[in-house]
Amino acid sequence: MSTPTEKAAADLKVAADIAGTSSESIISGPKDTPQDAADSSSSAQQEEQKAPSFEKDYRFWMIMLTLCFSIMLASLEGTIVVTSLPYIVSELKLGSNYIWVTNVFLLTSIAVRQYSPYSANSAIFFGRKAVLISVLGLYVLGSGICGGATTEAMLIAGRTIQGIGSGGLNMSGEVIISDLVPLRYRGKYVALLLVVSTVGYSIGPFVGGAIVENSTWRWVFYLNLPIGGVGMVFAYLFLNLRYDREERILSKLKRIDYLGNAILMASSVSVLIALTWAGPIYPWYDARVLVPLLVGLAGLVGFCVYEGSGIPETPVIPLRLFPNRTSIIVYVNSFLMPMLQFWCFFYFPVYFQAVQLSTPSWSGVQILPITLIAVPGAAVASLLLAKFGKFKILHISGMLLTTVGVGLISLLKKDSSTGVWVGIQIMPAVGSGLLISTLLPAFQASLAEKDQAAATATWSFVRTFGMVWGIAIAGTVLNSFTKQYAYMVDNEAVRELLSNGDAYASGTQHFVMQFPEPIQSQIREVFLLALRKVFIISVAFGGTGFILALFEKDVPLRKGLDTEYGLEERKKPAGEEV
Repeated sequence: MSTPTEKAAADLKVAADIAGTSSESIISGPKDTPQDAADSSSSAQQEEQKAPSFEKDYRFWMIMLTLCFSIMLASLEGTIVVTSLPYIVSELKLGSNYIWVTNVFLLTSIAVRQYSPYSANSAIFFGRKAVLISVLGLYVLGSGICGGATTEAMLIAGRTIQGIGSGGLNMSGEVIISDLVPLRYRGKYVALLLVVSTVGYSIGPFVGGAIVENSTWRWVFYLNLPIGGVGMVFAYLFLNLRYDREERILSKLKRIDYLGNAILMASSVSVLIALTWAGPIYPWYDARVLVPLLVGLAGLVGFCVYEGSGIPETPVIPLRLFPNRTSIIVYVNSFLMPMLQFWCFFYFPVYFQAVQLSTPSWSGVQILPITLIAVPGAAVASLLLAKFGKFKILHISGMLLTTVGVGLISLLKKDSSTGVWVGIQIMPAVGSGLLISTLLPAFQASLAEKDQAAATATWSFVRTFGMVWGIAIAGTVLNSFTKQYAYMVDNEAVRELLSNGDAYASGTQHFVMQFPEPIQSQIREVFLLALRKVFIISVAFGGTGFILALFEKDVPLRKGLDTEYGLEERKKPAGEEV
């Protein structure tokens, strides 16, 4: 029986063989000698010759359709409620508790994605089909409860279940793509799912508005039942991926790292609660923010120590996922990139509404360039990655464009023309597009195929963490500088609002236009100056990612697929090719 040390060494050797390096170089760090480069290139060529070719039959495309159904559902529900919420509040008499209709969905969805390493273990032990059908079932169940809700508690319970399903759907899609597509070509299919997700988030408010104008708000939720049902049928029929059917279920359950999962879940939720409260509800120095934040961060450190101790047989996040500096850098930039994205998604609309006095719906249209232009950027990046197998230059270019782009947003004025604010969005949009489809394949490049599910779940975990931190930090900066500039407004009530952490809630056309001139112009000036600081500070985070990307090293990307979890072999007549 092998010791934990021997087992870890064996795991490192497997990862090293896949990456084309020695296990010793992984432990001590990469050494960029000519001989190493030649050995790596030779090993990569041998790996490509041995690996089976990547062929796509109708089952592959039906699985992709199933995943697109699932991702569209998860993203659409994140924003579809926005325009129908006033009708729901009125009928169910929610009062001030209306905020939980959206927040409980987002919080549970984020919590599940942060807990996605557990879902990855479940997918390994019980199969991808079982996990995807389960989370789809939860999503459909939650939608049915929401559609039939007659009380506030029933609606919030339904939204909670929906959020759990939504988080699981996003994670499952990324894991299944890793099972089906070789590393070299994976970027374009990851990009496809991200495009579907972006479209879902973008059209949600319009779909919700059309439903409530022509029918009842309940169809906002009932709409998910037939779509989710079709997704479950497709998953049952076509998602036949290999997994270990020999091992007994009880034995599989014993291998799950329950303590590691518990520490990760508790720590993540603690940090998430702190970031949700910080700024708008309580100041950062308040004990109700500091205590859960510090406890959560300490728990995450303890989690890392426990995972690396060798105690768990099947760690939630194995430390072998970080064999070299490139993996660590990509992991950090996978945190910074969504951080900057959500920095823009949440605070760029404040410029349009509070400074340019756009309506909420029109501000949604005004920010479309930063999402839609990212789509061709992602497509180009995935094609370049598949063609040349080099990701370092794409990451350097992506971080540079994103950093410069978010910095340029700070140059906008009260009367900036349409051409100016559209043009400024092009750089961060293209930059994020270059990154979103190439970070995951780069993170997986040094790892064995058996670790792809854990790597994908870990990547999803850190991306979600980046989103939350981006919203929280930018909100704190906005509140801090609106408080600093509030003296410019000749209205005591407005000064008090802007000084007490209500800047984001006050950053709307409705709020600004309820005051006469010159108060309106003064409020607009305060928001303009504060938002400039928000986007100037974002440059520091983007610049950090750019500098780190310079130290990446291109790792050979496999063209073949050698995994235990791919499509099951079909029974075929003798002589027929696979």
